[in-house]
Amino acid sequence: MKWTDTQRIAEDLYDLHGEDIDPKNLRFTQLRDLIMALPEFDDDPARCGERILEAVQQAWINEAS
Repeated sequence: MKWTDTQRIAEDLYDLHGEDIDPKNLRFTQLRDLIMALPEFDDDPARCGERILEAVQQAWINEAS
């Protein structure tokens, strides 16, 4: 899974942390760390930026609602 797989990342984060974490309250550094800890995630951390993290956060919020 790569940084550009925002919807899949959001779905996996929701499946793993949906009951415990509110994505609206996460800092981007925390979100990045959660993404990089996903079992199937294998992209370069240097390729991550604020725009990608915003997209993942919004997709996770949408997934939770």
